[in-house]
Amino acid sequence: MKILVTGGAGFIGSNLVRQILDETSHHVVNLDNLTYAGNLSSLKGYETHERYHFVQTDLCDASALTSIFAQHRPDAVMHLAAESHVDRSIDGPGEFIHTNILGTYHLLQEAREYISTFNIPPSAFRFLHVSTDEVYGSLGPNDSGFSEKTPYSPHSPYSASKASSDHLARAWHDTYGLPVLVTNCSNNYGPYQFPEKLIPVVILKCLRGEPIPVYGKGENIRDWLYVGDHCSALRAVLEKGNPGETYNIGGNNELKNIDLVQVLCRILDEFVESGKLGLGNRKGRSFSEQITYVTDRPGHDLRYAINPTKIRTELGWEPKETFETGFRKTVEWYLDNQEWWQQILDGSYQLERLGKKR
Repeated sequence: MKILVTGGAGFIGSNLVRQILDETSHHVVNLDNLTYAGNLSSLKGYETHERYHFVQTDLCDASALTSIFAQHRPDAVMHLAAESHVDRSIDGPGEFIHTNILGTYHLLQEAREYISTFNIPPSAFRFLHVSTDEVYGSLGPNDSGFSEKTPYSPHSPYSASKASSDHLARAWHDTYGLPVLVTNCSNNYGPYQFPEKLIPVVILKCLRGEPIPVYGKGENIRDWLYVGDHCSALRAVLEKGNPGETYNIGGNNELKNIDLVQVLCRILDEFVESGKLGLGNRKGRSFSEQITYVTDRPGHDLRYAINPTKIRTELGWEPKETFETGFRKTVEWYLDNQEWWQQILDGSYQLERLGKKR
């Protein structure tokens, strides 16, 4: 196939692009606007790959999208492009409306026009819309996890914008027959994640000897999904899923935020003790001493967790990484790729807290 991946220079997108090129014979057209979290250095070494092509454009540029579809003739769209950080959505919701809602609308329209103009039968095309578990709101402590039938209840500008785009995608399937699939996933982590998210923030705060901020009492619970597992699930949905269906993707890996932070500190402590991390003056001390509790995020949902029964039973997908193996791989990646994240911290973002506005 030739696959148009939107947001392919972002965290999940770049991992997906590399996985497709490394593990399949598919061609990839990477469409990304290179906003603050889009980073072509995340695809270093793939720029000249014979099955890879990059295009920079805004999803709201309808004429550019028309040209891209006509030139590259994709067999599928994997739509990952989105503004994705809850804290940033609190400070500036406008960009989330622009990209997540209007951008998705334009992409759906152009895909619809494309298959009509080139007489492509719906059976020969796929549009995969990638979303989040945050659209479902907050789970109670004894609930089994979000299923594909869970009602939507978004509580932040980010989750509301993603809920809107989900509804648009399903409406374009129901109204126009566009072969749309939707996925909702739990919190991703792993290599190339922009260092505003919890896991890279904790790792880099540890390395810099700075306070590690934990919102509230750290009691909020998330289901953590290693990005490589997520990418393999997206490929399974694209290749084997039924258009019109939704598939929830989870990591079977629930942790309180404070427990997650403690796990990361312990892994880094072990690297110091083993000599892998050259901070010998820290021996006998734990990075957990840097944990600092800060005022909670406005509208902070207590618990997210995915019930992945449908994707497991219908498509045969399950995550490979446990929280221990995935977190260890992630810590090691940030230790081994300082040049990648240091370039980001040398710019406008300095690990400062966002999203305190009410």
